[in-house]
Amino acid sequence: MGAAVTPHLVDSHHHVWDLSVRDQEWITGDALAPIRRTFSLADLLPDARAAGVAASVLVQTVTVADETPEFLALAQESDLVAGVVGWIDLTRPEAADTLARLRQLPGGRHLVGIRHQVQGEPDPQWLLRPDVRRGLAAVGAAGLAYDLVVLPHQLPACVEAARDHPGLTFVLDHAGKPPIASGTLEPWAADIRSLAALPNTVCKLSGLVTEADRGTWTVDDLRPYADTVLEAFGPDRLMFGSDWPVCTLAATYAEVVDAARELTGSLSESERTSVFAGTATRVYRL
Repeated sequence: MGAAVTPHLVDSHHHVWDLSVRDQEWITGDALAPIRRTFSLADLLPDARAAGVAASVLVQTVTVADETPEFLALAQESDLVAGVVGWIDLTRPEAADTLARLRQLPGGRHLVGIRHQVQGEPDPQWLLRPDVRRGLAAVGAAGLAYDLVVLPHQLPACVEAARDHPGLTFVLDHAGKPPIASGTLEPWAADIRSLAALPNTVCKLSGLVTEADRGTWTVDDLRPYADTVLEAFGPDRLMFGSDWPVCTLAATYAEVVDAARELTGSLSESERTSVFAGTATRVYRL
């Protein structure tokens, strides 16, 4: 089945971090201990190439302004990273100027999107704050996408934000982190369908293995959630992402790719091409 998938796979979602440069304060506790070390592009490259990855999108990890210029410089020197989803403080009135400055930096042409850890915001309506709305408008005016990293209870605010900004493409990371380990679908599935009903929304088939039982998950555990987003968004608005190295808490890079291929096994060749390359290439303008 894997051989039928386009050999020019695009990994729309991975990270790197260097603990000698700065701490990753979110990596705490025993459950995350295996990834509390430095991960570089050199660590990723063998697994990505073995899986047939031709291009990737490097996604922000911390709300630190210096990280995005560092990632842009990495992309400038890399033959793997084709795009960077960075971070800016959306609440600042100079958000548009900040985006313009980032594009003038080395590697600035690789800036394809912006993300903020909305999942860590205590206010479930954070995306709807006036200062955040202004920042989202600046992202849209700059021709960039906005990645949503949220928890299921924050999905209704995502729907409203996407409705309020029809000119901005919203990319839902990790399918909105569904409760796979518990086996429940609702209200997550209903909220997914509401979000997908808006044409300016896209979803990443990523991060599922770490929302499942990390020690015992099977593809069948993931299938109801993958089927939900596939039916809601369709292949043309769904993109594969590995979520490496976070995925290594539950699976190897190859296992994540194989699971995604199995979950999309009923699609036509052209539909699989969309999921594994076309959607990311189009949405992020790679």
